[in-house]
Amino acid sequence: MELVGKIKLVNAEQTVSASFKKRELVITTDEKYPQHILIEFAQDKCDLLNGLTIGEDIKVSINIRGREWVNPQGEAKYFNQISGWKVEKLTEAPSSEY
Repeated sequence: MELVGKIKLVNAEQTVSASFKKRELVITTDEKYPQHILIEFAQDKCDLLNGLTIGEDIKVSINIRGREWVNPQGEAKYFNQISGWKVEKLTEAPSSEY
């Protein structure tokens, strides 16, 4: 699955544990009602966000993951996560050379 949008935010890498790191990207879709979509990149995929600039148009390949959690009262709760695994720039930055 793919999402296309403009980069709104690129967060710094977060070390969650000694063996797990993640980084978050927010893109804004170009629709009648624009959506701000948070996409997580984990482990070696964190490096895909290096060199990206706020305002750039990109296409992100994603997987949608879901999980169930049962609280101590026995109630089931459901959570979704959008995981990125590929980023393509759709526009080139203007050259400063003439």
